[in-house]
Amino acid sequence: MKPDTAPRDGHCNAQFKTTRWSIILSCADSGSDDAEAQAALAELCKIYWRPVFAFICRQGRSVPDAQDLTQDFFAKVLKGRLLQSADRNRGRFRSLLLKALERFLHDEVDKRSARKRGGGLHFVSWDDWMAEAPSHLSIPKQESDNWSPERIFDVRWAATVVERALRQLGDECEKRGRRRIFDVLSSCLAAEREDVSYATFARILGLEEAAVKRLVYRLRERYRRLLREEVAQTVGEAKEIDDELRYLCAALAASQ
Repeated sequence: MKPDTAPRDGHCNAQFKTTRWSIILSCADSGSDDAEAQAALAELCKIYWRPVFAFICRQGRSVPDAQDLTQDFFAKVLKGRLLQSADRNRGRFRSLLLKALERFLHDEVDKRSARKRGGGLHFVSWDDWMAEAPSHLSIPKQESDNWSPERIFDVRWAATVVERALRQLGDECEKRGRRRIFDVLSSCLAAEREDVSYATFARILGLEEAAVKRLVYRLRERYRRLLREEVAQTVGEAKEIDDELRYLCAALAASQ
């Protein structure tokens, strides 16, 4: 995916105070454990399962070991003082989470034999998570075998953000009775215009070519907005959205 990162309007700026990460940072600034901030953190943690799990696996851990460590890490995030340690100078949630994960794995080397991982807490059912885990992003195994854990984390993070935006767009289309349109046209949402065969899609959908062009344009516009909204949830200020989107595009480009 190579989404257009250009800002479309001031909507994100107007609504930014209600995003998950800004709520968490506000409570960190005040030193409080607000229930709304805790709920926002829990939701962000659920989104970041795949990159965290992939990072731990790339560190040489077995799948069962990585499952245990992932559970334990998120349990510590939710029970610990991450809210109080977060501040606006430390960057985005993605960066803070990766730093916390690296510290956690370093400490875990000494602690893994001393206690049961996860403290008996299961943040989410692994069966439920794995049912959602398959990614549409194709990563060449031969190349990815040589990637660093940090690169794996970034690529899985970028794929998760993109796929959440696409999933929401698909759900919106389904509610409007346009699921088939989304299924047919979703592959060209991030493609260059010259690479899109409107005539082919028109034949598949039984529509005029001009109508398909309008549909693709509208889907692209909505996809970009949804992607910006997803990214906005994980940064501290509205001005950081475009930088994070560029980072996302670079991570995906590196996976090709």
